[in-house]
Amino acid sequence: MLTIGQLAAYAGVTVRAVRHYHHVGLMPEPARDSSGYRRYGAGDVVRLIRIRTLAEAGVPLARVQELLEATPVEFSEAVGQIDAGLRAQVRELQDHRRRIARLAAGDSLAVPSEVVSFLDKLRAAGVPEALVVGERDGWILMTARWPEKIPSLMVDKMAQLDDPRTVQLYRLIGEILDVGMDEDRLRFVADLLVEMIEESAGRGELDRHSEETSDDAFVGLIDSFAADAHPMIERIQELLVERGWRGWTRIERAAEHSATR
Repeated sequence: MLTIGQLAAYAGVTVRAVRHYHHVGLMPEPARDSSGYRRYGAGDVVRLIRIRTLAEAGVPLARVQELLEATPVEFSEAVGQIDAGLRAQVRELQDHRRRIARLAAGDSLAVPSEVVSFLDKLRAAGVPEALVVGERDGWILMTARWPEKIPSLMVDKMAQLDDPRTVQLYRLIGEILDVGMDEDRLRFVADLLVEMIEESAGRGELDRHSEETSDDAFVGLIDSFAADAHPMIERIQELLVERGWRGWTRIERAAEHSATR
């Protein structure tokens, strides 16, 4: 007859594991002998090896008892179910690894691949990194509110970058970040924005964008996020109002807005 230490050694497990299997009911606890020790036999070694083999194969302990007592057909069916579960876990882990790999690039934190491509294009165009980071954080907010709309919104944003004026705007704003609130630059930015806004309005793009961003409270949140980033945003918005337009995330005609109040 074997001590618990000998049983564990023969089965290739730890004494702690044997005690745990006793606790969860997988290994029956033998009665103590006259010396006060529990003694185990060959059958206990065989059962413990079977438990160890199933556990090492990835079978959850909650199902080990079922498999120990299963018929060959039941065993085969149960193993098939467990294998399907393990394959699902593998797929989930692989997906986690892909996400972790994207996180290493920094921009992929909480934004989809379309936004990452847009940010890469901004950098390639020479847009200052501070503005790229601001764009990223803004799109984190947008993705949280409208994840299903990001692909179509990004199509528009990528198309805008094909217009040299868009890149010029980013660079001008980057210059203002460097030199401070230069009024001439701010007015030039406002004039350039109005030129592009009016072209977009003529193509019906502003109306479509207003429909896509119809949550007024959330638009206000994003606008406040932009305004808090730098005082130039508030000044540019004031200059836009002087030119007949209002807003930031969602641009509207200032006169039309006043008329509806």
